[in-house]
Amino acid sequence: MRIALVINATSGSMADLDAETIREKLQAAGFEAVPEPDGQASLPQRLETAAAHPGIEAVVVAGGDGSMACAAAVMAGRDTPLGLLPLGTMNLLAKDLGLPIDLDEAIAALKNGVARRIDVAEVNGHVFLISSMLGLPATMGEHREAQRGKGSVRGAARFVVGLGRHLWRYPRLALTTIVDGEASRRRVHMLVVVNNDFVEKPGKIIERGSVDAGELTLYVAPRLTSWRMARLAAGMAAGWWHRLPGLERRVVGELTIESDKQALRVMNDGEIRLIETPLRYAIRPRALAVIVPKPDEERR
Repeated sequence: MRIALVINATSGSMADLDAETIREKLQAAGFEAVPEPDGQASLPQRLETAAAHPGIEAVVVAGGDGSMACAAAVMAGRDTPLGLLPLGTMNLLAKDLGLPIDLDEAIAALKNGVARRIDVAEVNGHVFLISSMLGLPATMGEHREAQRGKGSVRGAARFVVGLGRHLWRYPRLALTTIVDGEASRRRVHMLVVVNNDFVEKPGKIIERGSVDAGELTLYVAPRLTSWRMARLAAGMAAGWWHRLPGLERRVVGELTIESDKQALRVMNDGEIRLIETPLRYAIRPRALAVIVPKPDEERR
C-alpha cells in the first residue's frame, strides 16, 4: 500500500517513540510511504500536502484524537481513506472503531483493514469526531495541558488540586440553547455535544455506540459539585448514568448556542480553542472514510 504518512510528534505516546521507528515499522509491514511533508509546517498544512500526493491509497496519521479531528477537517468529503495509528493519551476514536492501541497491532490492522465511512461533526466549521465541550470540562482540559510534561506525580497532584478549586469557584455559563428552533435560557456548569452518543453499558466509559447514525446528542449539567461528579463517574462505570438527576440528555437536529460573550472556550476532541458566538453545530453523515479492522478482527 502506498501511503502519505503524517506524524504528530507532540502526541501523548510519542515520548516513547520516534518518527523513524514508525516509518521503519510501516516499511517492514510492506507499506510504501511517500516523502513526509515539511516537518516545520503546521499540522493542517502537512495534512493538506499529504492528501494532495498523487497515487496514494491512504493518508495515515500517527497521533491522538485531536490529530485525527484535524485530519478529518482535511479528508472529509474525499474518497481517499484515513488510516489511524493511535498514539494519543485517550485514543477514544480508535476504541470506538475497534482499533488496537499497540503500534504493531495497529499497523497490522491498517494493512488488513477495510474502508468505512463515519460521521463528522462541526461547530462553526471546526471539526470534531467525538465531542465538543463547554464550561468546566474545557477549563479542566486547559489546566491539564498546563501541567503536561511537569512529571506524572506532581502533574497529577496539581490537576486534582486545580479540579477541586474549579469545582468550588467556577461560575456557571449563561447560555441560550436553540434546539430545533426552540430557545431555552440557562446557566450551566457543563455542556457537551456528542457526535452520535455515548453508550450506556457497564465498563464502557466514554465510548460511543455508533459512529455513523447521523445524530448529535446534547448533555447539559446545570450544576456540578464534587458529589455530583463522583456520582456521575460511578454511574458511568456501572452503566446507568444517562438518567442521573441533574443531567439533561437529548438527541438534537439543529443546535445553536448563544452567549453574551463574544467568544467561548470550547474543547473539541481534547483540543482547546476560542470560538466566536453564536456556536452553530452540525453533523455531516458518513463524510469521512477511515480504515478499520475487518469485522472478525475488531477489538473491543
